[in-house]
Parts: sequence; C-alpha cells; structure tokens
Amino acid sequence: MKKTNTNLTLLTVLFTVALVISNVVTAKLMYTGISLFTVKVTLPGAAVCYAITFLMTDVIGELWGKKEADRTVVFGLIGQVFATLLIIFTQHLPAADEHMQQVYDALLGQNWIFVAGSLCAYIVSQRWDVWIFHKIRNRYLSSHRSNTSRWIWNNASTMTSQIFDTVIFIGISFGFGFGWFFDKRMWPTLAAMMAGQYVFKLILAALDTPFFYLLTHEWKRGQQSQQCSLHT
Repeated sequence: MKKTNTNLTLLTVLFTVALVISNVVTAKLMYTGISLFTVKVTLPGAAVCYAITFLMTDVIGELWGKKEADRTVVFGLIGQVFATLLIIFTQHLPAADEHMQQVYDALLGQNWIFVAGSLCAYIVSQRWDVWIFHKIRNRYLSSHRSNTSRWIWNNASTMTSQIFDTVIFIGISFGFGFGWFFDKRMWPTLAAMMAGQYVFKLILAALDTPFFYLLTHEWKRGQQSQQCSLHT
C-alpha cells in the first residue's frame, strides 16, 4: 500500500466502520464449542469486527506514524459516540409498528453499563495498542536495520491490547453490571468468559499478520530501496 492521503483516509474509514458495526452486532453471540469450568464459552459477533480495528491502526502506525494512529483512535471514539447517540435518538422516535419497535429495542437498545464497558475497553486497549506498537518498533529498529520482523510489534501490540479489551469490557459489563464480582458462584463463569474470549481473540490477532505484511509491503520495499541508495 502506498503512503498517500487517500489510503490514510480509506484506512481511517474502515477503522471507524468496523468499530461502529462491532457495537451494532455485539448482541449476536456465537457458541465456540469449548467449555471452561463447565461453562460454555460464547463469543460476541463484535469480536471479529473489532479485531479489524487493531489491524487498521497497526498499518496506519507502520506507514504514517504514531501521531496518525492516535488521531484515528480519537476519530473512532467520536464516531462511536455519535453512532450511539443516533441509535438512541432513533429508538425514541414514534413507531409505526409496535413489533418492529420491540425488535429494534432487543437488537439495538443501549444498556448504559454495556456502553460504559465498551467505551472504557476501547479507550484503554486502543491507546495501549498504539503506544506499545511504537515502543517495541522503535526499540527494535534502533538496533536492527531490517524491518522484516515487523510481525513482532504487530502481534505483541494486538495480543496484549486484547487482554485489556476483554478484561475491562467483561469486568464492567458482567462483573459490575450483572453483579457477578459480588457473587462467588459466578466467578468461574466470569473467568471462563474472559479466558475463552481472549483465546479466540488471540487467534484472530495472529491471523491478521499476513494482511499486515500485505498492506505494508509496497511502502516498505520502496523505503528500503531509498535507504540502500543513500548508503551507496
């Protein structure tokens, strides 16, 4: 991918769309076929969509730098809040069909504790992702001329970010929202949700590595050619 303003805008749009849609489809739960502590592990549909956001900020950070990646995170937050307000506003408009209103409420009705959990998880995990991505990248490149091992900071940033995202969202939404933190009988369920969902997010993070290399390949090849010409 070439380092152009058009491509930067495209990646930012894809980031924001994936983020907003992940909140829209979060009510869709998928059974993973795995049980932990006798608890069936489910995965929200949002997990797949949300994984795309980390890929987008990693590509933006690799090509355009930390400042642009941070800016994308801020734009995403604004888009997420704006989309939530639009959903709530539409929800309270007069309904021509009561059944359709009930379906809308069931699918898109905003529970404030889930909104709070989602926003907190987003801010912490995304800011950490950008920060640790560039921390590892800069340290590695300061002692190595080659950037062929960029899978290191790509995977390390996303995989650690997903820990924050999983623990914070489930902790706030279910631990506090449903009161599971205050009921010892629900601790195994809470732990199973966190562990099970993180394992699948870990797999998704690893699967995005080829796409990260693909999207950064052309620019990096051109950059390396320029560096070689400077040293000859």
